[in-house]
Amino acid sequence: MEANKKWLTIPKDIRSNLIQNVFCANCRDAVTIVDFIIVNNPYGVLLKGKCKTCGNEVARVVENEWFI
Repeated sequence: MEANKKWLTIPKDIRSNLIQNVFCANCRDAVTIVDFIIVNNPYGVLLKGKCKTCGNEVARVVENEWFI
């Protein structure tokens, strides 16, 4: 719950950009993350989900500096 609260403090347009810029090792490119969950991470929050293109598992750390 705390991770989601932190995530929602980021402006909506920036959250959208972060969601659409996740690296997929299978596609070897920046992709959109789908079906993701938001969890606490020592460095900020972690988005864990799937690549919209191929379905591979992907993740992105959103660093604490976004929440200051």
